[in-house]
Amino acid sequence: MGLIPVPDEQVACIVTSLEMLTRPAPRPAPPSPFALVRWHAPSPARYKTLFRRVGEPWLWFSRLVMDEERLRAIIEDEAVEIYAVTDRAGIEVGMLELDFRVAETCELGFFGLVPELNGQGHGGWLMHQALTLAWRKGVARVWVHTCTLDHPGALRFYRRHGFVPFKRMVESFADPRLAGILPAEAAPHIPVLGGGSAR
Repeated sequence: MGLIPVPDEQVACIVTSLEMLTRPAPRPAPPSPFALVRWHAPSPARYKTLFRRVGEPWLWFSRLVMDEERLRAIIEDEAVEIYAVTDRAGIEVGMLELDFRVAETCELGFFGLVPELNGQGHGGWLMHQALTLAWRKGVARVWVHTCTLDHPGALRFYRRHGFVPFKRMVESFADPRLAGILPAEAAPHIPVLGGGSAR
């Protein structure tokens, strides 16, 4: 057993992929003050704003660095469904992205709520919505991946809702805070080591 050094300017994590091969038994939706609103081909700017609000605490950055043409090809694809979670005032407080581009498969591409709502039980409602939408005619597999940069309860949450881990990988990438893609204060639980200062 050995340790593999990670360059200071990089971040490393363990990615776990999980899948569900059987549609869960129907059950009532948990009560919620929120609604799920389908976004049909949102503008890249609108999409990135919500993506950043939900994902910045966990270093989500992949969609922020995509060129606009590539991003549009994804978010305007009819096989990719994007939903905003809205509160009673219509304010967007979460997102759900379902990707049906692979035959008989649905990937929960992005799933999350703004950090102010974490730990209040709303994730169970959102997962109920996600699975209800994902398991449609022709779908035989629903899958998702999470990593050690996500909320510490994410892996346990997915397993509790019926997902089974099937693969684990190590991923490393340049720290997006050092490049100014995300602010230096994002994800304070993950130290910034590069750039000449430890924050």
